[in-house]
Amino acid sequence: MKIFPAIDIKDKKCVRLIKGDFENKTEYEISPINQAGKYKDHGFKNLHIVDLDGALTGKTVNLDIIKEIVSKYDLNIEIGGGVRSLDSIKQYIDTGVEKVILGSGAIKNKEFLKEACEKFKGQIALGLDAKDGNLSVSGWKENLNVKTVDFLKEVNNYGVSRIIYTDINRDGMKTSPNFDETVKIAELSNCPVVISGGVSSISDIKKAKELNNKKIEGIIVGKAIYDGDIKLDELAMEINAQK
Repeated sequence: MKIFPAIDIKDKKCVRLIKGDFENKTEYEISPINQAGKYKDHGFKNLHIVDLDGALTGKTVNLDIIKEIVSKYDLNIEIGGGVRSLDSIKQYIDTGVEKVILGSGAIKNKEFLKEACEKFKGQIALGLDAKDGNLSVSGWKENLNVKTVDFLKEVNNYGVSRIIYTDINRDGMKTSPNFDETVKIAELSNCPVVISGGVSSISDIKKAKELNNKKIEGIIVGKAIYDGDIKLDELAMEINAQK
C-alpha cells in the first residue's frame, strides 16, 4: 500500500480546498518545495501534486516548482491539474515525474486519453472524480450525468496505468474515504486504483491496508496532514510496518 502525501499548489503556496472549491481554501505557510522536503525526510517515496493554477488555466503554470522538487528529492511523483495537451504531458515527463494525471481534458475527449496512453506508455494516470456515482469535471463544477463505472468500461483498454478515484463529497472534509465505491472501481479496472478524498486519521490508512485488495495500490493523504490530524511520524510508521 503506497502512501501519497499531497501537495496542492496555488500562487506558489501549499493550499487545500474543501470539495474542490477555490473560494473555500486554506493557505499554509510552508512552500511546496519545503513541504516535499519534509515528506522526503520522513521516508516517503511517493508524492501526489496538483497544480491548481494549472487546473484554472490549462497551462503548466508551476513547472519550475515541479522541476525543483524532482531535482532535489528522489521521489516518485504523480502530477495533475489542467493537463490538456500532449505537449503539457511531455513537459512534465521531461522533468522526471513518474506519472501525469489526466482529468477533465481526457474525460471530455477520450481520443486525447487514448493518444496520451499510447505515446506515454505506463506514465498516464486517470483522475476519476465522482459525486453520487456520476463523473464531475472542470474543477468539479460540471456534473456530466455519466456514471463513473460506465466511463471506466469505455476506456478500460486504453492503457491507463493508474486510476485515482475521488469521492467529491468527502474531499477535504476529513470524513473518511468512500472505501466501498473505491473497491467497486478497483474490481472493474484493468489497472491499479488509488484511494483519494476524505482521509481523516491514521485509522483510515489502517482500514485501507486491511482491505487487502491487490487492485488498490495506495492512498492519498492531504488536509489531515496540514491540519495536524495525522502526524508525519505516525504516517511514516505505517510505511515501515509494511516492510
